[in-house]
Amino acid sequence: MLFYEIRVNYQRQTGEDNPGNVKETYLVEGLTPSDVEQRLMEHIKPLVFGELEVPSCTKKQFFEIINSPEGDKWYRGRVELITIEDNGKETRKAVSVLVCASNITWAMKNLSEAMNGYDCEIISVTKSPILEVLRAVD
Repeated sequence: MLFYEIRVNYQRQTGEDNPGNVKETYLVEGLTPSDVEQRLMEHIKPLVFGELEVPSCTKKQFFEIINSPEGDKWYRGRVELITIEDNGKETRKAVSVLVCASNITWAMKNLSEAMNGYDCEIISVTKSPILEVLRAVD
């Protein structure tokens, strides 16, 4: 399955009487952009008040997605996988890993634990704009 990062803009009821404009980013698993947009629309439909706009839907590739029940934020880790070729030459391949955690310290810990079986180097961990990940089988 493929993952798409979808940004949406819409009005949401934020207080007693006033709707507010929100911009949110979701990561949705699916086969096509139209498929994932439809799944996302069904998911956020109860929140939408007024018009909804989808300014972007971009295919994303992650080496791994690490979920954590304690986490409430998503972090993007950049990791270099290290392999040694038959001729002894070292090669490095940069990959992205998405990690759920309550803060960046826990994101680093979760990422380190998940990558424990690989010969790799963690390059960076940054907060992601992704609000929620919707898997094909939720």
